Amino acid sequence: MKRDSAIVIGVGAELGLGAALCRKIAANGYHVYVAGRTQTKLEAVTKRIASLGGSSETFAMDGASEADIMRLFDKAMSPPDDIDVPSLIVYNVGNNLHVPFVDLTQAQMQDFLRSGPIGGFLVGREAARRLAPLGRGTVIFTGASASLRGKPGFAHFAASKAGLRMVAQSMAREFGPRGLHVAHVVIDGGIDGERLHSRRPQAAAERGENGLLNVDAIAEAYWQIHLQHPSAWTHEIDLRPFKEPF
Repeated sequence: MKRDSAIVIGVGAELGLGAALCRKIAANGYHVYVAGRTQTKLEAVTKRIASLGGSSETFAMDGASEADIMRLFDKAMSPPDDIDVPSLIVYNVGNNLHVPFVDLTQAQMQDFLRSGPIGGFLVGREAARRLAPLGRGTVIFTGASASLRGKPGFAHFAASKAGLRMVAQSMAREFGPRGLHVAHVVIDGGIDGERLHSRRPQAAAERGENGLLNVDAIAEAYWQIHLQHPSAWTHEIDLRPFKEPF
């Protein structure tokens, strides 16, 4: 039997959501294409997966480059004989930065839009082109509380995440009836990963036990979306620590 496969785009540090998603998917027998900017970080993730008995390979790329995205899909759609074409695609690209509105530059706004709706559109388009004709597959986009509302100093982030959410909604309505499950996950709160710890090392102490989102718990939610029966699909869920106000 062929091994199922998946693509995760936006993989960084080993203690991060992208890496946790890769581990979770690989633990369920899938071959995972581990895609992100930094080869050394990708190799750390695949090495860990291998140590756990899983199957994966790295793909260094710019998550919002049309050429890179098409190369990745070309590779994944022409796998070795023992691996099937992907049935799960995750777009997990994104960053966050506080910038006062009057100091925000056009270049910064364009950079955030590129990693949000533009990159998400390109990945979604290739997934739709290649998986919708097969009548199956799951595409999951990582969103944020900024997908729903803009806060002071985060106009660029809100525009990016809100735009990505609209891409996901449009895709779901067009391709859901053709068998392609498109979902959007709103991450509301700080993620207990390397990025937050490096920028705000005091965050865990401030939030207390289970005050930050555990990356493996998030990955479990993504996996359960992928497993859903087509008679009861989720398009959007929100995940937050139990203490997070909303």
